[in-house]
Amino acid sequence: MRRKDREVKDFDRIIEIIKACDCCRLGLVDEGEAYIVPMNFGFDTADGKLSLYFHCAGEGRKLDLLGKNKTVSFEMDTAHALTTGERGCDWSFKYQCVMGTGTVTVPDGRDEKILALKRIMAHYSGSENFEFDDRYLSVVTILKLSVETLSCKEH
Repeated sequence: MRRKDREVKDFDRIIEIIKACDCCRLGLVDEGEAYIVPMNFGFDTADGKLSLYFHCAGEGRKLDLLGKNKTVSFEMDTAHALTTGERGCDWSFKYQCVMGTGTVTVPDGRDEKILALKRIMAHYSGSENFEFDDRYLSVVTILKLSVETLSCKEH
């Protein structure tokens, strides 16, 4: 990272920034071209490792690409604020962002799906106290991103 003065290394602080983000963009590769997908997400941590969870339909371009290459990049950002000044060079943009890479798996067991959906719901509602209809569970696809590299920046 070029701007070391903006780098966030504290894992707990990174998690606080993730909690403030409302969209995670997955970066995949499609025959040499970037393919970026904005997604709702949830997360959990265990033993200092971060896992991100997503839900989607059971078919489509994203799943086709993951069938070829399970390694992805991700990015999320928040706390956007424009600062202005007298001169153009005085203008800046405040933000917080988290980026990284990892490997995606597709858990298909009922309990794994429920865990992932509860993490997603907790991220947006603050509660995991939800029930899920088995008819929905049978058609939803869950993606679990096991994060391997992680960086965070704050300005």
